[in-house]
Amino acid sequence: MPSALPDGEPVPADGALPASALAGAVSRPLGFYLHVPYCATRCGYCDFNTYTATELRGTGGVLASRDNYAETLTDEVRLARKVLGDDPREVRTVFVGGGTPTLLPAADLVRMLAAIRDEFGLAADAEVTTEANPESVDPAYLATLREGGFNRISFGMQSARQHVLRVLDRTHTPGRPEACVAEARAAGFDHVNLDLIYGTPGESDDDWRASLDAALGAGPDHVSAYALIVEEGTQLARRIRRGEVPMTDDDVHADRYLIAEETLSAAGFDWYEVSNWATSDAGRCLHNELYWRGADWWGAGPGAHSHVGGVRWWNVKHPGAYAAALAAGRSPGAGRELLTDEDRRVERILLELRLREGAPLTLLHETGLAASRRALSDGLLQPAPYEAGHAALTLRGRLLADAVVRDLVD
Repeated sequence: MPSALPDGEPVPADGALPASALAGAVSRPLGFYLHVPYCATRCGYCDFNTYTATELRGTGGVLASRDNYAETLTDEVRLARKVLGDDPREVRTVFVGGGTPTLLPAADLVRMLAAIRDEFGLAADAEVTTEANPESVDPAYLATLREGGFNRISFGMQSARQHVLRVLDRTHTPGRPEACVAEARAAGFDHVNLDLIYGTPGESDDDWRASLDAALGAGPDHVSAYALIVEEGTQLARRIRRGEVPMTDDDVHADRYLIAEETLSAAGFDWYEVSNWATSDAGRCLHNELYWRGADWWGAGPGAHSHVGGVRWWNVKHPGAYAAALAAGRSPGAGRELLTDEDRRVERILLELRLREGAPLTLLHETGLAASRRALSDGLLQPAPYEAGHAALTLRGRLLADAVVRDLVD
């Protein structure tokens, strides 16, 4: 969740949505994202809306405290129930992210999930995920989460090499994420993900291969691998600007991606989104697929984004301001936008093209269709899905996904 918020029109004090957003809602999946904005330390590459204890001291008093955060977030879940009215949908996915959600007691995460269950109900096969820092959990913590209804967990591994972790300002030690996978399995988690980052300054091809091998050796059924993006305003960007560490170029990113594809495929993982691989369809992250397919989700927490029926809104960023709004009985929404049909068409192309199944060709205008035919002849799109009416990326197309998207959206 990037720290910068867009502009938009004001959100009503009661958070009410236009009737058009709720029309036909019963036919659309519904998910919840719960943002926990706290971190023990700030990673040098991170541009997310997160806060350390030092950063919060004196800026929100008790309202910004993580001690009562679970109850504050529960207030927004209750607000969501009022806004969505008599919506009969059960919640299909819940994803707790951050920040470091596992800085909160496990019982607090379970309370937050229970609020959704009480207000909306959970589908019988609901996917319930939390992100976790490897150093902030132990077997007892994981057991409490599993008993409380969580069935998927995502550990931030990033790298198996200490010098790479040091550049990223990650605090865990090599080997700990792999141990966490075993502990999660022992606690009964059905699905376990490891997050990796490639392209860190100073990382070699061998370092990246070692990280992939270590991740696979741990036995997850899902791996996410992201190219490092150096965001302006971060500590890492300042270090690169001062010449303390080198910038990784796009060719290196492409090489690392090919290494990931080769290694993960050989281990029985299939890509289903450009940066995500799973051992089976059951292992895919259903919550992220809600985003990629433009379904409905409510994002609760400071800076969290939501989307329901073509209306997108975002909350105030600071935990103190967020808690104060809810305590006063107001929506914490900072702004919103009503997406036009054209907005939604473009977003579908942007997001669905990244999926293995691709984007329907019916979304493309004539210039986009012409671009798709060129992409097909250039080996960027797969012939068989194209004949069936979908623009689906080849491996080479995945390396150039951003450029392909730009051409297809006219």
